[in-house]
Amino acid sequence: QVRLAESGGGSVQAGGSLKLSCAVYGYDYSKFCMGWLRQVPGKEREGIAAIDGDGNRGYSSSVKGRFTISKDFVKNILYLEMNSLQVDDTAMYYCAADVSRYASCSYDFTSWGQGTQVTVSS
Repeated sequence: QVRLAESGGGSVQAGGSLKLSCAVYGYDYSKFCMGWLRQVPGKEREGIAAIDGDGNRGYSSSVKGRFTISKDFVKNILYLEMNSLQVDDTAMYYCAADVSRYASCSYDFTSWGQGTQVTVSS
């Protein structure tokens, strides 16, 4: 059973940067759909970035141009580099995966990490 473990969250001032990591455990193959989602209490979870087995990437309009998703396919670690952070980026960030899907990724993932908190202050 695949397990995902996020790290790298924290507090930062507006305009700053953070880099999140998500390690994949329990699954040797690395080419499948993965993504990052975030959630603010009282709001629906928002998909913000996804990457497929070929490394093709997609972003939501809210983060495009500021956030970069990447993956080390050798180490099976997913990353999210976040630049120009805004107060509205404050949320719990989740790593997610669908090991049965190689491409045509959606945010309807089947495996989830526990989340890591990102807080941006003005």
